[in-house]
Amino acid sequence: MKIAVFGATGLLGHHTARAIKAAGHELILIHRPSSRIQRLAYLGAETRAAEILDVSQMTKAMRDVDGVVFCAGYYPSKPRRWQDDVSNALNQTNHFYAACVAAKVARIVYVGAAIALPKHPEGKLGHEGLFYEGMPNWRNPYLLCKWALDEQAREQARNGLPVMIGIPGMSIGEFDVGPSTGRIITAIASGQMSRYVPGARNVIDAAEAGRGLLRVLEKGRQGERYLLTGENIQLAELTAQIASLLGKPAPTPVSLKVVKGLAVIGRMRYRLTGQQPLLNDTSIAVMSGGQFLDGSKAREELGFVSEQSLDDTLRRTISWFRDNGYIQ
Repeated sequence: MKIAVFGATGLLGHHTARAIKAAGHELILIHRPSSRIQRLAYLGAETRAAEILDVSQMTKAMRDVDGVVFCAGYYPSKPRRWQDDVSNALNQTNHFYAACVAAKVARIVYVGAAIALPKHPEGKLGHEGLFYEGMPNWRNPYLLCKWALDEQAREQARNGLPVMIGIPGMSIGEFDVGPSTGRIITAIASGQMSRYVPGARNVIDAAEAGRGLLRVLEKGRQGERYLLTGENIQLAELTAQIASLLGKPAPTPVSLKVVKGLAVIGRMRYRLTGQQPLLNDTSIAVMSGGQFLDGSKAREELGFVSEQSLDDTLRRTISWFRDNGYIQ
């Protein structure tokens, strides 16, 4: 197959591209003209530049491809109205889906987030059949963006577009140049993260997540969600394990109420000074919005099972951060 990846300079996109190449498919990297796509030159893939809001450019970039994995998910980064973030997120993907229609792409994977699923009402493992009844009550920009994009992807599938939804757990691994989820490692290493909000997590090796997203593209059913899972773990245990590997003190728990209060102060400081807060609404949602996940659907329908241990993932990721100057 000829498979395109949009957003390959990010953590999941990079690992998805590697998985596609390793599986012997023809790889196309679609990227914004301003992105540092040269980082992926070693993959030997064809690169095609396109602005995501330019449907004609995106359509041209997706010509003759059999499938595309959309890894360029919107990520609120600055304090602003949640309505603006949701509007921006949906606007980007509306242009992407319009280009897919024009290019007649046969298989499309939208990479979603587990926070788009409400927590299981009985405290059981989260699964693909969980849906919010209307808009979530918590007006958190990150949560609402991921919820709206999930709704949009399923609506596109209901309207006939061949969209599948791949939802990895919390992905950690090498090539996290942001860093994105790997910031939990760099923040503990630097001492910026000395507290955490207690909660449940499912953590998957980013390379395994990339392999799983390829399986969704190859074997997934239109309109279906697939949870790509690794190890279920409490955030207390995860942060303590990371701290131990770094030789740092383990972070201590703090209530969500206190953290939300600190975020309000950070937003006020941002409006007055323009200084980005260390603790923002997105990081709060990531810390507090997790749950243990059930990956049986991906195992049964796609034959996907994560094979990397969490300990090995953390050790390799920490080593990569050290080698690339993120950790002193």
